[in-house]
Amino acid sequence: MTTQAARIFAIVATSAWLGATLFFSTVVAPAAFRVLPERVLAGALVGRTLPVIFWSGILVGALVAWFARPEFLAGRRTVTLTAGLALAVLCAVAQLGVTPRIERLRDEIGTSLDSLPADDARRAAFGRLHGVSVALFGGAMIAAGVVWAAQLRDSASA
Repeated sequence: MTTQAARIFAIVATSAWLGATLFFSTVVAPAAFRVLPERVLAGALVGRTLPVIFWSGILVGALVAWFARPEFLAGRRTVTLTAGLALAVLCAVAQLGVTPRIERLRDEIGTSLDSLPADDARRAAFGRLHGVSVALFGGAMIAAGVVWAAQLRDSASA
């Protein structure tokens, strides 16, 4: 693979992943919580959709990092390698670390999260895990944006 092909791959892959994440976070998730009759259903929809985003983020980040090797890329290799690895790791932590804990907590709660008292420890734990998941998601989006910008800049100056 040539440097130009590796650069184009990084730009296209991160563009596609960022587009999916932006669509999910600005359209799908808010619409699910507005349209579906119960928050439990909206949460279930979002919970079934996020793994696709996280697994694809792991793949895109790993491939971008792989192609950031000297034989494939020139220019901002270190930035691309670091941001690609960050994308993959953040998505992996979210999918393999946080998501299973959220699912176990949902199973433990059994009913709607909204039916729990505001001071319930499980509700607080869910809120913390959700916050961590959102932070990981946002960090992964930033990492993908860094890859995209670095490679687009290198492409323009090549």
